Amino acid sequence: MKKIPNGISNYEELVEEGYYYVDKTEYIEKLEGLTDKRIMFLRPRKFGKTLFTSVIENYYDIAKKDKFEILFEDTYIGKNPTKLRNTYHILRFNFAGINTENEETTMNGFRENVEISIKSFIQKYNIEFYINPEQTIEGMLKSLFEAFRFQKPNEKIYVIIDEYDHFANELLGFRTNEFKNLVTKNGKVRKWYEILKEGTETVVNRIFITGVAPITLDSLTSGFNISADITKDARFNKMMGFTKEELTKLMSNQDIIKEKQEELLPIMKENYDGYRFSKDAEEKIYNSNMCLYFLNKYTSFDKIPDELIDMNIASDYTKVGKMLELCQGEQRQDIIEKTVSGEKIISEITDKFNPAKEFTTKDLVSMLYYLGYLTIVGEEFGTPQLQIPNNVMKEIYADYFMQMISKETDFEIEQSEYNQITRELALEGKIDTIIEMTERYLKNLSNRDYIKFDEKYVKLIFYCIAMNLRIFRIKSEMEIQRKYPDILIIPRDTEKGYYSVMIEFKYLKKGEENQLKKKQKEAKVQIEEYANFEEIKRIEKLNKYTVIAVNDKIYVDKI
Repeated sequence: MKKIPNGISNYEELVEEGYYYVDKTEYIEKLEGLTDKRIMFLRPRKFGKTLFTSVIENYYDIAKKDKFEILFEDTYIGKNPTKLRNTYHILRFNFAGINTENEETTMNGFRENVEISIKSFIQKYNIEFYINPEQTIEGMLKSLFEAFRFQKPNEKIYVIIDEYDHFANELLGFRTNEFKNLVTKNGKVRKWYEILKEGTETVVNRIFITGVAPITLDSLTSGFNISADITKDARFNKMMGFTKEELTKLMSNQDIIKEKQEELLPIMKENYDGYRFSKDAEEKIYNSNMCLYFLNKYTSFDKIPDELIDMNIASDYTKVGKMLELCQGEQRQDIIEKTVSGEKIISEITDKFNPAKEFTTKDLVSMLYYLGYLTIVGEEFGTPQLQIPNNVMKEIYADYFMQMISKETDFEIEQSEYNQITRELALEGKIDTIIEMTERYLKNLSNRDYIKFDEKYVKLIFYCIAMNLRIFRIKSEMEIQRKYPDILIIPRDTEKGYYSVMIEFKYLKKGEENQLKKKQKEAKVQIEEYANFEEIKRIEKLNKYTVIAVNDKIYVDKI
Protein backbone atom coordinates (compact mmCIF):
# COMPACT_ATOMS: atom_id res chain seq x y z
CA MET A 1 0.00 0.00 0.00
CA LYS A 2 1.37 3.40 -1.05
CA LYS A 3 0.72 6.74 0.63
CA ILE A 4 -1.99 9.06 -0.71
CA PRO A 5 -0.27 12.03 -2.40
CA ASN A 6 -2.55 14.73 -1.01
CA GLY A 7 -0.86 18.08 -1.71
CA ILE A 8 2.20 16.52 -3.43
CA SER A 9 2.93 18.20 -6.78
CA ASN A 10 6.60 17.22 -7.24
CA TYR A 11 6.75 13.98 -9.25
CA GLU A 12 10.29 13.03 -8.22
CA GLU A 13 9.38 13.44 -4.53
CA LEU A 14 6.17 11.48 -5.07
CA VAL A 15 8.01 8.46 -6.55
CA GLU A 16 11.02 8.45 -4.23
CA GLU A 17 8.92 8.77 -1.06
CA GLY A 18 6.51 6.00 -2.00
CA TYR A 19 3.32 7.90 -2.83
CA TYR A 20 0.66 6.47 -5.11
CA TYR A 21 0.63 7.94 -8.63
CA VAL A 22 -2.43 7.86 -10.87
CA ASP A 23 -0.63 7.19 -14.13
CA LYS A 24 -1.23 9.92 -16.72
CA THR A 25 2.00 9.34 -18.65
CA GLU A 26 0.25 7.99 -21.76
CA TYR A 27 -0.54 11.64 -22.49
CA ILE A 28 3.17 12.42 -22.84
CA GLU A 29 3.15 10.19 -25.90
CA LYS A 30 -0.08 11.75 -27.15
CA LEU A 31 1.22 15.30 -26.71
CA GLU A 32 4.42 14.42 -28.48
CA GLY A 33 2.40 12.98 -31.35
CA LEU A 34 0.64 16.28 -32.03
CA THR A 35 1.75 18.41 -34.95
CA ASP A 36 1.98 21.43 -32.66
CA LYS A 37 5.00 21.69 -30.38
CA ARG A 38 3.69 24.59 -28.32
CA ILE A 39 0.66 23.62 -26.26
CA MET A 40 -1.78 25.51 -24.05
CA PHE A 41 -3.91 23.41 -21.67
CA LEU A 42 -6.38 24.93 -19.20
CA ARG A 43 -8.13 23.32 -16.25
CA PRO A 44 -9.83 24.58 -13.04
CA ARG A 45 -7.84 25.00 -9.86
CA LYS A 46 -6.70 21.89 -7.98
CA PHE A 47 -6.95 19.56 -10.96
CA GLY A 48 -3.38 18.27 -10.91
CA LYS A 49 -1.84 20.72 -13.39
CA THR A 50 1.35 21.33 -11.41
CA LEU A 51 1.97 17.61 -10.87
CA PHE A 52 1.52 16.92 -14.57
CA THR A 53 4.01 19.63 -15.52
CA SER A 54 6.43 18.04 -13.03
CA VAL A 55 5.95 14.68 -14.76
CA ILE A 56 6.80 16.29 -18.11
CA GLU A 57 9.83 18.00 -16.59
CA ASN A 58 11.22 14.77 -15.16
CA TYR A 59 10.57 12.84 -18.36
CA TYR A 60 12.27 15.25 -20.77
CA ASP A 61 15.02 16.62 -18.51
CA ILE A 62 18.44 15.68 -19.90
CA ALA A 63 19.83 15.99 -16.36
CA LYS A 64 17.47 13.19 -15.17
CA LYS A 65 18.58 10.66 -17.77
CA ASP A 66 20.23 8.37 -15.23
CA LYS A 67 17.07 8.32 -13.09
CA PHE A 68 14.65 7.39 -15.86
CA GLU A 69 14.14 3.79 -14.76
CA ILE A 70 13.64 4.75 -11.11
CA LEU A 71 11.14 7.48 -11.92
CA PHE A 72 9.12 5.79 -14.66
CA GLU A 73 9.55 2.02 -14.37
CA ASP A 74 5.95 1.47 -13.20
CA THR A 75 4.30 3.83 -15.68
CA TYR A 76 2.95 3.59 -19.22
CA ILE A 77 5.67 5.83 -20.61
CA GLY A 78 8.35 3.87 -18.78
CA LYS A 79 7.28 0.80 -20.74
CA ASN A 80 6.73 2.78 -23.96
CA PRO A 81 9.39 5.53 -24.01
CA THR A 82 9.53 8.00 -26.87
CA LYS A 83 12.68 8.99 -28.72
CA LEU A 84 12.66 12.46 -27.10
CA ARG A 85 12.93 11.27 -23.50
CA ASN A 86 15.66 13.07 -21.52
CA THR A 87 16.73 15.19 -24.48
CA TYR A 88 15.82 18.73 -23.35
CA HIS A 89 17.03 21.42 -21.01
CA ILE A 90 13.96 22.34 -18.97
CA LEU A 91 13.24 26.01 -18.32
CA ARG A 92 10.30 26.03 -15.92
CA PHE A 93 8.28 29.02 -14.70
CA ASN A 94 5.53 29.02 -12.08
CA PHE A 95 3.57 32.24 -11.63
CA ALA A 96 1.34 31.12 -8.76
CA GLY A 97 1.46 33.10 -5.53
CA ILE A 98 2.43 36.48 -6.96
CA ASN A 99 1.40 39.37 -4.71
CA THR A 100 -1.18 41.36 -6.71
CA GLU A 101 -1.72 44.11 -4.14
CA ASN A 102 -0.91 46.68 -6.81
CA GLU A 103 0.81 46.98 -10.18
CA GLU A 104 4.27 47.39 -8.62
CA THR A 105 4.06 44.32 -6.37
CA THR A 106 2.66 42.29 -9.27
CA MET A 107 5.51 43.27 -11.57
CA ASN A 108 8.10 42.70 -8.83
CA GLY A 109 6.64 39.25 -8.18
CA PHE A 110 6.66 38.40 -11.86
CA ARG A 111 10.30 39.47 -12.16
CA GLU A 112 11.29 37.58 -9.01
CA ASN A 113 9.72 34.36 -10.31
CA VAL A 114 11.50 34.76 -13.64
CA GLU A 115 14.84 35.37 -11.92
CA ILE A 116 14.42 32.31 -9.67
CA SER A 117 13.65 30.11 -12.68
CA ILE A 118 16.60 31.41 -14.67
CA LYS A 119 18.96 30.99 -11.72
CA SER A 120 17.83 27.38 -11.29
CA PHE A 121 18.26 26.77 -15.01
CA ILE A 122 21.82 28.08 -15.26
CA GLN A 123 22.93 26.23 -12.13
CA LYS A 124 21.44 22.90 -13.19
CA TYR A 125 22.91 22.97 -16.69
CA ASN A 126 26.17 24.76 -15.85
CA ILE A 127 25.59 27.78 -18.08
CA GLU A 128 27.72 30.88 -17.68
CA PHE A 129 25.25 33.69 -17.32
CA TYR A 130 25.02 36.86 -15.24
CA ILE A 131 21.59 37.92 -13.98
CA ASN A 132 21.75 41.68 -14.35
CA PRO A 133 19.44 43.39 -11.81
CA GLU A 134 19.35 46.48 -14.04
CA GLN A 135 18.09 44.55 -17.06
CA THR A 136 14.40 44.31 -17.97
CA ILE A 137 12.82 40.88 -17.60
CA GLU A 138 12.35 40.57 -21.35
CA GLY A 139 15.96 41.57 -21.85
CA MET A 140 17.06 39.02 -19.26
CA LEU A 141 15.20 36.23 -21.09
CA LYS A 142 16.62 37.28 -24.44
CA SER A 143 20.17 37.32 -23.03
CA LEU A 144 19.65 33.84 -21.56
CA PHE A 145 18.58 32.45 -24.93
CA GLU A 146 21.62 34.03 -26.58
CA ALA A 147 23.98 32.59 -23.96
CA PHE A 148 22.44 29.11 -24.28
CA ARG A 149 22.66 29.21 -28.07
CA PHE A 150 26.34 30.13 -27.91
CA GLN A 151 27.33 27.62 -25.19
CA LYS A 152 25.13 24.68 -26.29
CA PRO A 153 24.65 25.15 -30.03
CA ASN A 154 23.29 21.67 -30.73
CA GLU A 155 20.81 21.45 -27.85
CA LYS A 156 17.28 22.68 -27.24
CA ILE A 157 15.09 24.06 -24.45
CA TYR A 158 11.65 22.83 -23.34
CA VAL A 159 9.79 25.72 -21.66
CA ILE A 160 7.13 24.83 -19.09
CA ILE A 161 4.91 27.60 -17.72
CA ASP A 162 2.62 26.65 -14.85
CA GLU A 163 -0.24 28.92 -13.70
CA TYR A 164 0.60 31.40 -16.44
CA ASP A 165 -2.60 33.33 -15.73
CA HIS A 166 -2.69 33.24 -11.92
CA PHE A 167 -1.79 36.87 -11.29
CA ALA A 168 -3.83 37.96 -14.30
CA ASN A 169 -6.93 36.28 -12.85
CA GLU A 170 -6.36 38.04 -9.56
CA LEU A 171 -5.96 41.44 -11.22
CA LEU A 172 -8.87 40.99 -13.57
CA GLY A 173 -11.13 40.17 -10.64
CA PHE A 174 -9.91 43.00 -8.43
CA ARG A 175 -8.08 45.71 -10.42
CA THR A 176 -8.95 45.66 -14.11
CA ASN A 177 -6.99 48.80 -15.07
CA GLU A 178 -3.74 47.46 -13.62
CA PHE A 179 -4.36 44.20 -15.46
CA LYS A 180 -4.62 46.08 -18.76
CA ASN A 181 -1.39 47.96 -18.08
CA LEU A 182 0.54 44.71 -17.66
CA VAL A 183 -0.80 42.49 -20.43
CA THR A 184 -2.13 44.72 -23.20
CA LYS A 185 -0.41 46.61 -25.95
CA ASN A 186 2.97 47.74 -24.52
CA GLY A 187 2.54 45.95 -21.20
CA LYS A 188 5.68 44.54 -19.56
CA VAL A 189 4.34 40.98 -19.35
CA ARG A 190 3.39 41.00 -23.00
CA LYS A 191 6.89 42.07 -24.00
CA TRP A 192 8.30 39.10 -22.07
CA TYR A 193 6.11 36.73 -24.06
CA GLU A 194 7.24 38.37 -27.29
CA ILE A 195 10.81 37.38 -26.42
CA LEU A 196 9.65 33.85 -25.65
CA LYS A 197 8.16 33.74 -29.13
CA GLU A 198 11.47 34.89 -30.61
CA GLY A 199 13.14 32.06 -28.70
CA THR A 200 11.14 29.48 -30.65
CA GLU A 201 13.06 30.53 -33.76
CA THR A 202 16.38 29.55 -32.16
CA VAL A 203 16.70 27.55 -28.93
CA VAL A 204 13.15 26.88 -27.69
CA ASN A 205 11.80 23.72 -29.31
CA ARG A 206 8.76 22.90 -27.17
CA ILE A 207 6.45 24.80 -24.81
CA PHE A 208 3.75 23.52 -22.44
CA ILE A 209 1.59 26.13 -20.70
CA THR A 210 -1.06 25.52 -18.06
CA GLY A 211 -3.50 27.86 -16.41
CA VAL A 212 -7.15 28.26 -15.58
CA ALA A 213 -8.63 30.66 -18.12
CA PRO A 214 -7.53 32.31 -21.38
CA ILE A 215 -7.82 35.78 -19.87
CA THR A 216 -4.56 37.09 -21.21
CA LEU A 217 -4.47 35.25 -24.51
CA ASP A 218 -6.17 37.95 -26.51
CA SER A 219 -3.91 40.53 -24.94
CA LEU A 220 -0.80 38.51 -25.67
CA THR A 221 -1.82 37.11 -29.04
CA SER A 222 0.03 39.54 -31.25
CA GLY A 223 3.18 38.86 -29.26
CA PHE A 224 2.62 35.18 -28.61
CA ASN A 225 0.38 33.61 -31.25
CA ILE A 226 2.11 30.26 -31.46
CA SER A 227 0.44 28.00 -28.90
CA ALA A 228 -2.27 25.50 -29.78
CA ASP A 229 -5.05 25.42 -27.17
CA ILE A 230 -6.14 21.79 -26.60
CA THR A 231 -8.33 22.56 -23.57
CA LYS A 232 -11.54 21.39 -25.30
CA ASP A 233 -9.93 18.58 -27.29
CA ALA A 234 -11.85 15.38 -26.40
CA ARG A 235 -8.66 13.31 -26.73
CA PHE A 236 -7.25 15.11 -23.68
CA ASN A 237 -10.44 15.34 -21.59
CA LYS A 238 -9.04 12.81 -19.08
CA MET A 239 -5.44 14.08 -19.01
CA MET A 240 -6.02 15.70 -15.60
CA GLY A 241 -8.53 14.78 -12.91
CA PHE A 242 -9.56 11.18 -12.13
CA THR A 243 -11.79 8.76 -13.97
CA LYS A 244 -13.99 6.39 -11.98
CA GLU A 245 -11.65 3.52 -12.90
CA GLU A 246 -8.59 5.44 -11.68
CA LEU A 247 -10.34 6.33 -8.44
CA THR A 248 -11.34 2.70 -7.85
CA LYS A 249 -7.76 1.52 -8.37
CA LEU A 250 -6.55 4.14 -5.90
CA MET A 251 -9.02 2.94 -3.27
CA SER A 252 -8.01 -0.68 -3.88
CA ASN A 253 -4.39 0.29 -3.31
CA GLN A 254 -5.47 1.67 0.07
CA ASP A 255 -6.97 -1.73 0.96
CA ILE A 256 -10.49 -0.31 0.93
CA ILE A 257 -12.72 -3.32 0.40
CA LYS A 258 -15.23 -3.41 -2.45
CA GLU A 259 -18.27 -3.06 -0.17
CA LYS A 260 -16.80 0.08 1.40
CA GLN A 261 -15.85 1.44 -2.03
CA GLU A 262 -19.49 1.11 -3.05
CA GLU A 263 -20.39 3.25 -0.04
CA LEU A 264 -17.74 5.92 -0.70
CA LEU A 265 -18.04 6.24 -4.48
CA PRO A 266 -21.57 7.76 -4.48
CA ILE A 267 -20.42 10.39 -1.98
CA MET A 268 -17.40 11.35 -4.09
CA LYS A 269 -19.48 11.22 -7.26
CA GLU A 270 -22.10 13.56 -5.85
CA ASN A 271 -19.52 16.06 -4.58
CA TYR A 272 -16.45 15.83 -6.83
CA ASP A 273 -17.51 14.29 -10.16
CA GLY A 274 -19.33 15.73 -13.16
CA TYR A 275 -16.65 17.58 -15.16
CA ARG A 276 -16.65 17.31 -18.94
CA PHE A 277 -14.44 19.76 -20.79
CA SER A 278 -15.37 18.81 -24.35
CA LYS A 279 -18.83 18.32 -25.80
CA ASP A 280 -17.39 15.34 -27.67
CA ALA A 281 -15.98 13.65 -24.55
CA GLU A 282 -17.78 10.54 -23.35
CA GLU A 283 -16.63 10.31 -19.73
CA LYS A 284 -17.00 12.73 -16.82
CA ILE A 285 -14.04 13.50 -14.58
CA TYR A 286 -13.61 13.78 -10.80
CA ASN A 287 -11.68 16.69 -9.28
CA SER A 288 -8.49 14.86 -8.28
CA ASN A 289 -7.41 17.06 -5.36
CA MET A 290 -10.84 16.88 -3.74
CA CYS A 291 -10.81 13.06 -4.03
CA LEU A 292 -7.30 12.87 -2.52
CA TYR A 293 -8.38 15.10 0.36
CA PHE A 294 -11.42 12.91 1.01
CA LEU A 295 -9.51 9.61 0.87
CA ASN A 296 -6.65 10.94 2.98
CA LYS A 297 -9.13 11.94 5.70
CA TYR A 298 -11.03 8.67 5.40
CA THR A 299 -7.96 6.40 5.61
CA SER A 300 -6.50 8.45 8.47
CA PHE A 301 -9.59 8.39 10.71
CA ASP A 302 -11.57 5.45 9.28
CA LYS A 303 -14.63 7.60 8.76
CA ILE A 304 -16.15 9.91 6.18
CA PRO A 305 -14.89 13.46 6.84
CA ASP A 306 -17.36 15.93 8.31
CA GLU A 307 -16.17 18.60 5.88
CA LEU A 308 -16.35 17.28 2.32
CA ILE A 309 -14.17 20.02 0.85
CA ASP A 310 -10.66 21.06 1.84
CA MET A 311 -10.75 24.68 3.04
CA ASN A 312 -7.66 25.41 0.93
CA ILE A 313 -9.61 24.35 -2.14
CA ALA A 314 -12.77 26.16 -1.02
CA SER A 315 -10.89 29.44 -0.62
CA ASP A 316 -9.87 29.31 -4.28
CA TYR A 317 -13.38 28.64 -5.51
CA THR A 318 -15.02 31.32 -3.38
CA LYS A 319 -13.44 33.92 -5.67
CA VAL A 320 -16.39 33.26 -7.99
CA GLY A 321 -17.99 36.48 -6.78
CA LYS A 322 -15.24 38.70 -8.18
CA MET A 323 -15.52 37.06 -11.59
CA LEU A 324 -19.32 37.27 -11.58
CA GLU A 325 -19.10 40.98 -10.83
CA LEU A 326 -17.29 41.55 -14.13
CA CYS A 327 -20.70 41.17 -15.75
CA GLN A 328 -23.07 43.74 -14.28
CA GLY A 329 -26.81 44.24 -13.92
CA GLU A 330 -29.64 41.93 -14.86
CA GLN A 331 -27.43 39.77 -17.08
CA ARG A 332 -25.38 38.69 -14.08
CA GLN A 333 -28.43 38.10 -11.90
CA ASP A 334 -30.12 36.07 -14.64
CA ILE A 335 -27.07 33.83 -15.04
CA ILE A 336 -26.74 33.34 -11.28
CA GLU A 337 -30.42 32.45 -10.88
CA LYS A 338 -30.34 30.00 -13.78
CA THR A 339 -27.12 28.44 -12.56
CA VAL A 340 -28.11 28.02 -8.92
CA SER A 341 -31.53 26.65 -9.87
CA GLY A 342 -29.81 23.97 -11.96
CA GLU A 343 -31.06 25.11 -15.37
CA LYS A 344 -28.96 24.29 -18.39
CA ILE A 345 -27.32 27.30 -19.98
CA ILE A 346 -26.82 27.12 -23.73
CA SER A 347 -23.80 29.15 -24.80
CA GLU A 348 -20.73 29.10 -26.97
CA ILE A 349 -17.47 29.11 -24.99
CA THR A 350 -15.17 32.08 -25.48
CA ASP A 351 -11.67 31.04 -26.57
CA LYS A 352 -10.02 34.37 -25.73
CA PHE A 353 -11.05 37.10 -23.33
CA ASN A 354 -10.33 40.67 -24.37
CA PRO A 355 -10.03 42.92 -21.29
CA ALA A 356 -10.33 46.01 -23.45
CA LYS A 357 -13.94 45.11 -24.26
CA GLU A 358 -17.02 44.87 -22.09
CA PHE A 359 -17.44 41.52 -20.34
CA THR A 360 -20.49 39.92 -22.01
CA THR A 361 -22.91 37.24 -20.82
CA LYS A 362 -21.12 34.76 -23.09
CA ASP A 363 -17.81 35.74 -21.48
CA LEU A 364 -19.27 35.25 -17.99
CA VAL A 365 -20.64 31.79 -18.81
CA SER A 366 -17.32 30.87 -20.41
CA MET A 367 -15.36 32.08 -17.38
CA LEU A 368 -17.54 29.93 -15.12
CA TYR A 369 -16.76 26.96 -17.38
CA TYR A 370 -13.00 27.53 -17.24
CA LEU A 371 -13.05 28.02 -13.47
CA GLY A 372 -14.99 24.78 -12.95
CA TYR A 373 -18.25 26.36 -11.75
CA LEU A 374 -20.05 25.10 -14.87
CA THR A 375 -19.32 22.10 -17.04
CA ILE A 376 -20.50 20.75 -20.39
CA VAL A 377 -23.44 18.37 -20.00
CA GLY A 378 -24.60 18.17 -23.62
CA GLU A 379 -25.19 20.22 -26.73
CA GLU A 380 -28.03 21.77 -28.67
CA PHE A 381 -27.45 22.00 -32.40
CA GLY A 382 -23.71 21.99 -31.77
CA THR A 383 -23.79 24.63 -29.00
CA PRO A 384 -22.64 23.46 -25.55
CA GLN A 385 -25.14 23.06 -22.72
CA LEU A 386 -23.60 23.94 -19.36
CA GLN A 387 -24.65 23.16 -15.79
CA ILE A 388 -23.22 23.01 -12.23
CA PRO A 389 -21.04 19.85 -12.10
CA ASN A 390 -21.51 18.65 -8.51
CA ASN A 391 -22.74 19.36 -5.00
CA VAL A 392 -19.60 21.16 -3.83
CA MET A 393 -20.04 23.72 -6.59
CA LYS A 394 -23.75 24.01 -5.74
CA GLU A 395 -22.84 24.89 -2.15
CA ILE A 396 -20.43 27.58 -3.33
CA TYR A 397 -23.06 29.07 -5.65
CA ALA A 398 -25.67 28.93 -2.89
CA ASP A 399 -23.31 30.73 -0.52
CA TYR A 400 -22.67 33.46 -3.12
CA PHE A 401 -26.40 33.80 -3.85
CA MET A 402 -27.10 34.26 -0.14
CA GLN A 403 -24.39 36.91 0.09
CA MET A 404 -25.90 38.67 -2.91
CA ILE A 405 -29.48 38.81 -1.61
CA SER A 406 -28.27 39.59 1.93
CA LYS A 407 -26.59 42.68 0.48
CA GLU A 408 -29.76 43.62 -1.41
CA THR A 409 -32.02 43.14 1.62
CA ASP A 410 -29.63 44.37 4.31
CA PHE A 411 -30.41 41.18 6.21
CA GLU A 412 -28.21 38.18 6.98
CA ILE A 413 -28.93 34.93 8.79
CA GLU A 414 -26.83 34.53 11.93
CA GLN A 415 -25.05 31.27 12.68
CA SER A 416 -27.26 30.82 15.75
CA GLU A 417 -30.28 30.93 13.45
CA TYR A 418 -28.73 28.32 11.14
CA ASN A 419 -28.18 26.17 14.25
CA GLN A 420 -31.85 26.62 15.19
CA ILE A 421 -32.96 25.63 11.68
CA THR A 422 -30.76 22.52 11.85
CA ARG A 423 -32.06 21.46 15.28
CA GLU A 424 -35.70 21.89 14.26
CA LEU A 425 -35.28 19.95 11.05
CA ALA A 426 -33.15 17.15 12.48
CA LEU A 427 -34.93 16.54 15.80
CA GLU A 428 -38.54 17.48 15.02
CA GLY A 429 -38.87 17.64 11.24
CA LYS A 430 -40.13 21.23 11.53
CA ILE A 431 -39.49 24.07 9.05
CA ASP A 432 -40.74 27.02 11.15
CA THR A 433 -37.43 28.90 11.39
CA ILE A 434 -36.26 28.34 7.81
CA ILE A 435 -39.66 29.57 6.57
CA GLU A 436 -39.36 32.60 8.86
CA MET A 437 -35.93 33.41 7.40
CA THR A 438 -37.19 32.99 3.83
CA GLU A 439 -40.13 35.30 4.55
CA ARG A 440 -37.83 37.95 6.03
CA TYR A 441 -35.79 37.99 2.80
CA LEU A 442 -38.98 38.37 0.76
CA LYS A 443 -40.23 41.26 2.93
CA ASN A 444 -36.90 43.08 2.69
CA LEU A 445 -36.68 42.88 -1.09
CA SER A 446 -37.87 45.96 -2.91
CA ASN A 447 -41.26 46.18 -4.64
CA ARG A 448 -39.42 46.37 -7.95
CA ASP A 449 -38.03 42.89 -7.32
CA TYR A 450 -41.54 41.43 -7.03
CA ILE A 451 -42.03 42.00 -10.75
CA LYS A 452 -39.74 39.03 -11.46
CA PHE A 453 -40.83 37.00 -8.44
CA ASP A 454 -42.21 33.57 -9.16
CA GLU A 455 -42.26 30.13 -7.57
CA LYS A 456 -38.69 29.44 -8.75
CA TYR A 457 -37.26 32.55 -7.10
CA VAL A 458 -38.90 31.88 -3.72
CA LYS A 459 -37.82 28.25 -3.90
CA LEU A 460 -34.32 29.41 -4.78
CA ILE A 461 -34.03 31.46 -1.58
CA PHE A 462 -35.26 28.54 0.53
CA TYR A 463 -32.94 26.12 -1.32
CA CYS A 464 -29.84 28.28 -0.79
CA ILE A 465 -30.57 28.63 2.93
CA ALA A 466 -30.96 24.85 3.16
CA MET A 467 -27.67 24.28 1.31
CA ASN A 468 -25.89 25.85 4.29
CA LEU A 469 -27.16 23.07 6.59
CA ARG A 470 -24.12 20.80 6.42
CA ILE A 471 -25.66 17.72 8.05
CA PHE A 472 -28.30 17.45 5.30
CA ARG A 473 -28.31 16.57 1.62
CA ILE A 474 -30.60 18.82 -0.39
CA LYS A 475 -32.32 17.28 -3.40
CA SER A 476 -34.19 19.59 -5.73
CA GLU A 477 -36.33 19.22 -8.83
CA MET A 478 -34.38 22.20 -10.10
CA GLU A 479 -31.14 20.26 -10.18
CA ILE A 480 -32.27 16.88 -11.50
CA GLN A 481 -34.76 18.07 -14.10
CA ARG A 482 -37.40 15.35 -13.72
CA LYS A 483 -40.71 14.76 -11.98
CA TYR A 484 -39.70 15.07 -8.35
CA PRO A 485 -40.57 17.00 -5.18
CA ASP A 486 -39.53 20.66 -5.21
CA ILE A 487 -37.26 20.22 -2.19
CA LEU A 488 -36.21 17.04 -0.39
CA ILE A 489 -34.02 17.46 2.72
CA ILE A 490 -32.34 14.22 3.85
CA PRO A 491 -29.78 13.64 6.65
CA ARG A 492 -26.29 12.74 5.43
CA ASP A 493 -25.94 10.27 8.30
CA THR A 494 -29.03 8.07 8.11
CA GLU A 495 -28.12 6.18 11.29
CA LYS A 496 -28.70 9.07 13.69
CA GLY A 497 -32.47 9.00 13.41
CA TYR A 498 -32.87 12.56 12.12
CA TYR A 499 -36.03 13.64 10.30
CA SER A 500 -36.30 14.20 6.56
CA VAL A 501 -38.53 16.84 4.97
CA MET A 502 -40.30 17.00 1.60
CA ILE A 503 -41.76 20.31 0.36
CA GLU A 504 -43.90 21.37 -2.57
CA PHE A 505 -43.84 25.11 -3.42
CA LYS A 506 -46.42 27.32 -5.12
CA TYR A 507 -46.46 31.09 -5.70
CA LEU A 508 -49.25 33.64 -6.03
CA LYS A 509 -48.83 37.28 -6.98
CA LYS A 510 -50.22 40.12 -4.92
CA GLY A 511 -53.98 40.28 -5.47
CA GLU A 512 -54.31 36.53 -6.10
CA GLU A 513 -54.87 35.64 -2.43
CA ASN A 514 -58.33 34.26 -3.25
CA GLN A 515 -56.63 31.34 -5.03
CA LEU A 516 -54.73 30.23 -1.91
CA LYS A 517 -56.97 27.24 -1.10
CA LYS A 518 -56.83 26.09 -4.72
CA LYS A 519 -53.02 26.26 -4.77
CA GLN A 520 -52.75 24.43 -1.45
CA LYS A 521 -54.95 21.67 -2.82
CA GLU A 522 -52.84 21.39 -5.99
CA ALA A 523 -49.66 21.20 -3.94
CA LYS A 524 -51.16 18.58 -1.63
CA VAL A 525 -52.16 16.37 -4.57
CA GLN A 526 -48.65 16.60 -5.98
CA ILE A 527 -46.85 15.88 -2.74
CA GLU A 528 -49.09 12.88 -2.04
CA GLU A 529 -48.29 11.59 -5.51
CA TYR A 530 -44.56 11.91 -4.82
CA ALA A 531 -45.00 10.16 -1.48
CA ASN A 532 -46.01 7.00 -3.38
CA PHE A 533 -42.70 6.82 -5.24
CA GLU A 534 -40.68 3.82 -4.08
CA GLU A 535 -37.63 6.04 -3.54
CA ILE A 536 -39.67 8.30 -1.23
CA LYS A 537 -41.34 5.40 0.59
CA ARG A 538 -37.92 4.18 1.74
CA ILE A 539 -37.21 7.44 3.60
CA GLU A 540 -37.83 7.06 7.32
CA LYS A 541 -39.28 9.83 9.53
CA LEU A 542 -40.38 11.96 6.57
CA ASN A 543 -42.47 15.09 7.17
CA LYS A 544 -44.34 16.56 4.20
CA TYR A 545 -45.30 20.24 3.71
CA THR A 546 -46.92 22.48 1.14
CA VAL A 547 -45.53 26.02 1.04
CA ILE A 548 -47.49 28.74 -0.74
CA ALA A 549 -45.89 32.19 -1.10
CA VAL A 550 -48.29 35.07 -1.70
CA ASN A 551 -46.09 38.04 -2.56
CA ASP A 552 -44.03 38.31 0.66
CA LYS A 553 -46.25 36.17 2.91
CA ILE A 554 -45.73 32.41 3.23
CA TYR A 555 -48.43 29.88 4.16
CA VAL A 556 -47.34 26.44 5.37
CA ASP A 557 -49.50 23.35 5.63
CA LYS A 558 -48.23 20.05 7.04
CA ILE A 559 -49.57 17.02 5.18
